[in-house]
Amino acid sequence: MKDVHDIVREWRRRRGEPFALATLVAARGSSYRRPGAGMLIDAAGRTVGSLSGGCLEEEVAQRAQEVIVTGEARLTSFDTRRRFGCNGAIDIVIERLDEDFMAELAAHLDSRTKCLVRTNAAGSRVVDFTSSEGEDGLLQEIHPQPRLIMFGHGPDSAALRGFSEILGWEVIEAEQASELPREADEWTAAIIKSHNYGHDFAALQALLPLPLRYLGLIGPRRRRDQLMADSLDSGTSPNAELFSPTGLDLGSETPEEIALAIVAEVQRAFAGGTGASLRDVRRPIHAVEKTAVAAPL
Repeated sequence: MKDVHDIVREWRRRRGEPFALATLVAARGSSYRRPGAGMLIDAAGRTVGSLSGGCLEEEVAQRAQEVIVTGEARLTSFDTRRRFGCNGAIDIVIERLDEDFMAELAAHLDSRTKCLVRTNAAGSRVVDFTSSEGEDGLLQEIHPQPRLIMFGHGPDSAALRGFSEILGWEVIEAEQASELPREADEWTAAIIKSHNYGHDFAALQALLPLPLRYLGLIGPRRRRDQLMADSLDSGTSPNAELFSPTGLDLGSETPEEIALAIVAEVQRAFAGGTGASLRDVRRPIHAVEKTAVAAPL
């Protein structure tokens, strides 16, 4: 999903220039990226985003130059089993970037509302949730940029910001409970880490009622239990999913390692992963997404 936000950001920065958009619409067998992956290509062949582990991008960029000139979308297939060593095959739609489509997509992202995008041999367009059936191509749900609220400052703050920026998350920092947002959507997570009981209590009162998919509270279990008891006694009604102690069990010790464990747990909550080692998972690495469905093109 980060590809989409990076592509929209680059389009905004260079609006009016000719671009091609390449979208992975179908995958059979093993592939580094899954349907929905996207790449933006400019007239000079420079790219934003990715479609593979780096083996296809140059060739796709070359073909995109023709699409930019002709304006005709094309469907390209790659058998990665013979050419690149991956045990699979993928289909990619390359189209000249449509300004109206990008403007509509950007408007949804700005308002933090999800939307559906249909991509087939004719190109990409935003479609209605109520009338998305009965057509061919890839149907992909595009959701807002993940947002991380950090309450309080500490030695792990810089690493938390750094990891979040790499992942394309928006970061909001607050030192006082009065600075916290009073509304949140399902793509918002929060971490309470002031290490001050009174401040953490005030932050819990503000954040617990919000429908947060992830609310992390740093500290030991006994402190968590006391804070939660005091919050409930004060009449706070919890709606957020609380994670405390915060983070995955990575054997973390340093602030950077602790930040990595926290960000990994937030990513798991957003993406619906298990957090288990892939070596021990007895299912395909990439789960089939309900909203990323490829039909015959």
